[in-house]
Amino acid sequence: MDTAPQPTHHDLGGNPKYRCTAVEPENPALNDFDKRVDALRVVLREKGLITTDEQRLKIESLPPEEYFGLSYYEKWLKAMAAVLVSRGIVSWEDVS
Repeated sequence: MDTAPQPTHHDLGGNPKYRCTAVEPENPALNDFDKRVDALRVVLREKGLITTDEQRLKIESLPPEEYFGLSYYEKWLKAMAAVLVSRGIVSWEDVS
């Protein structure tokens, strides 16, 4: 009996569809939205309102259509909102 956990949609390691390509030596420039989301993450973390592990869990819990449809920082923002909602700090209505 195989008890190894089955990979979920965010676990792309070894999937030939998502083979890595050469990494550019320089990171792409962040746009204003990306910078704001990153700044928000820093503030929320420093105030003890979110943790990296909570944010990662919420990102990995996104349905496949959102996981593959959102940009990197859109995933971060959605995950941060989900953490704040789960902690009862805000509601989804507040976020909308």
